[in-house]
Amino acid sequence: MQAQNGTTTETLPIAPWRVFTVTVGAVRRLSPSFTRVTFTGADLDRFADNGYDQRIKLALPLPDQREVRLPEGEDWYTTWRALPEHLRNPIRTYTVRAVRPHLAEVDVDLVLHGDSGPATRWARRVRAGDELALVGPDAGYDGDHGGVEFRPPTGATLLLAGDETAVPAISAICERLPLAARGTVVLEVPDADDVLPLAAPPGIDVRWLSRGADGYGSRLVPAVAAAAGELLAPGTTPAAQPVPDVDVDTGILWEVPDEVAGAPLYAWLAGEAGVIRNLRRHLVAERGLDRRAVAFMGYWRLGRADTD
Repeated sequence: MQAQNGTTTETLPIAPWRVFTVTVGAVRRLSPSFTRVTFTGADLDRFADNGYDQRIKLALPLPDQREVRLPEGEDWYTTWRALPEHLRNPIRTYTVRAVRPHLAEVDVDLVLHGDSGPATRWARRVRAGDELALVGPDAGYDGDHGGVEFRPPTGATLLLAGDETAVPAISAICERLPLAARGTVVLEVPDADDVLPLAAPPGIDVRWLSRGADGYGSRLVPAVAAAAGELLAPGTTPAAQPVPDVDVDTGILWEVPDEVAGAPLYAWLAGEAGVIRNLRRHLVAERGLDRRAVAFMGYWRLGRADTD
């Protein structure tokens, strides 16, 4: 690039992701288990509205603080990792619920369960005026930003399922589905009052399940098994496939295939890792669903603290 004074300057390439400095503009309690936080920021008009299950990262305040400042520069993450723990703002992963670039706003729905880690403590105490850092996709980048795992084959019947941590992602996915989409959504939530408005095409059957005092997956597992049986084409008996086990206590269950053309059924499942592992075994090893058309994501693990 040639400057007016004759010197040559270089235009730095735009990265897929960038750090946005944001302020909490509003906090709205949606139900006993869900709170919606609306973030505002001078440059959120540059936040890419990719929809579906777009992941982002939030850098949360340290104890007794109401603002966050991440290190600057391309290598900010390495610099952040090198900070002493007491100076390192916790970073957690969330799903975008809605984007309004024309208003420079991003909504994130938070799940309120427990008070054992920095993310859940922050979610219960967040208030308007708090400042954070949001790491998300830059609309100026001309390419795949990453962070979207919902990639169904064209025309496939859909099976979407998860616990309360998957509700924001599944809600956003359903809003972007084509009008002709067909399939079943199964959502397990703690309380009957956690059933939220969910816009979906008429061919999508949405089933909300309240587990009450029962364990995670107590409603989800049998309901997903039943839905899979309903959605499989009558008379078809897919061959069961062996699946390698995943130790969800020491590793991460995250098996997301690329799009497979022609697969008749596409499943997207997310939530507590132990529950998702059981569903993975059932759907692939017992039902015979094609592993290349099933996304399994352990969003969190019961009894294990959330991590960066």
